[in-house]
Amino acid sequence: QDTEIQPYEVIKQIDSVEIRFYPSATLVETSGGGNFGKLFRYISGGNDSEAKIAMTAPVYMSEDKSEMAFVMPVSVHENGAPKPKGENVKLRVTEPRYVAAIRYSGYTNSSKESLHKKRLLEILQTNGIEATGVVEILGYDSPYKFYNRRNEVMVEIAYSN
Repeated sequence: QDTEIQPYEVIKQIDSVEIRFYPSATLVETSGGGNFGKLFRYISGGNDSEAKIAMTAPVYMSEDKSEMAFVMPVSVHENGAPKPKGENVKLRVTEPRYVAAIRYSGYTNSSKESLHKKRLLEILQTNGIEATGVVEILGYDSPYKFYNRRNEVMVEIAYSN
């Protein structure tokens, strides 16, 4: 795995849930349809600098797959990402945040996502941790990777260390 992974710190483990701290990051995001292609064009030079940007992991997806985001490499985040040229493609800088995540393997599908989302929210509720965001699906691997695949369901939480 030589793909840069978005940095985070595991703060605590509760059952199969990791409580994580994510520093600020730059995301390029889109919605509507053909999302992967629109984002891939951006990192392939479809931006105002015509810069090629390395693919990173994870890819963020909304539950219904209507929205998708790529994380910019840390160096691009620190130096400022070039403006998108594509339609309906925009940059967003995230605030530092706490999240809860459950990891699972294999190819993801709606039944796996639903199962892990339910488990994630139940564990948070049992432990008195409030989910403050919407559940997101994270994919870490190329569709051509068959073994040891990594997926996650994740939600932003109200958490103070």
